[in-house]
Amino acid sequence: MDIQNKQDTDVSSMRLDSFLSKAGVASRRSSADIVRAGRVRVNGKKVLEPGTRVMESDNVEVDSRKVAFQKKYYVMLNKPAGYYSTASDPHADRLVIDLVNIPGVRLYTVGRLDKDSEGLIILTNDGDYAAKLTHPKHGILKKYEVSTDRQLSGADIQKMKQGITSDGEEIRAKDVRPVSRLEYYFIMGEGKKREVRRLVASAGARINRLKRIAVGGLNIGSLATGKWRSLDENDIRLSLKSN
Repeated sequence: MDIQNKQDTDVSSMRLDSFLSKAGVASRRSSADIVRAGRVRVNGKKVLEPGTRVMESDNVEVDSRKVAFQKKYYVMLNKPAGYYSTASDPHADRLVIDLVNIPGVRLYTVGRLDKDSEGLIILTNDGDYAAKLTHPKHGILKKYEVSTDRQLSGADIQKMKQGITSDGEEIRAKDVRPVSRLEYYFIMGEGKKREVRRLVASAGARINRLKRIAVGGLNIGSLATGKWRSLDENDIRLSLKSN
């Protein structure tokens, strides 16, 4: 059967860009670009349409190398302060990925926590899952415990919720809830770079400690600092819970 004419109703088939993402080639968006660039062949035929339906049994090649499904791993880590979430910084001496040792498996962090921040960070090799967690359209919120060097006023909090302009972009908190005079819960949506710190700085205050404690409905719980555990199906569902 010509792969271009496979029916979308075939429940065992999936989009080619999704297949590549699930096989760990790249994110779904990047996989679509790889297809359009003419780098993919299915059963020996070049395919240029990312939406082409394929099956697990099809022979899929990228740059003449066969692509196969790999086991998916989902991990949550309680990141300590002092560790970098990216492996691309040449000055990063301590990396989050070094704390999760699964032989033969390459994991990627989903989103980032800056070097001085701590708490819940998810690592996976599932590009589709990572995209769902990070793209604003899915509405996955993150919850942070934040301590500051001075009390935030009601006006400060209202301004943070309404939004500010920082470094040429709009950032805002979904909610800010006082816990004590110097401690707050920040509920954030988009996950822009250092946005909680920038919001607090706009009020003339400084963060003493920032810890992410939840992603979606998944809470860090009693996981010790520097430790990790695998996510089960219920954990994954919780992490994708929108608010």
